[in-house]
Amino acid sequence: MQIQVVKSKIHRVTVTGADLNYIGSITIDEALLEASNILEGEKVAIVNINNGERLETYAIKGNRNSGEITLNGPAARKVQKGDIIIIIAYGILDFEEAKTFKPSLIFPNEKDNSLT
Repeated sequence: MQIQVVKSKIHRVTVTGADLNYIGSITIDEALLEASNILEGEKVAIVNINNGERLETYAIKGNRNSGEITLNGPAARKVQKGDIIIIIAYGILDFEEAKTFKPSLIFPNEKDNSLT
């Protein structure tokens, strides 16, 4: 049997922008992607702490150490600049493997989305 588990999580980052006219996705600072083990193009779930919205999209790489968290395309209607969100990526593992799997969880600074 296989189950879906949390693979990666960027916990409580601040939205820096919302671009309705972009073709879609979420732009995430490259340093945050690497630290959380999320790949460019990977499917992610977004949970908005401010309004309870939940959505799925895919990650694209933003400039390293920029702190950028921008929701693009239709997802831009689900957030406002300054909202706090959680970004989650899931993986599918065999049941026994999932018992010992350790996800990559990061807790950036909410003020500037930095890792320090």
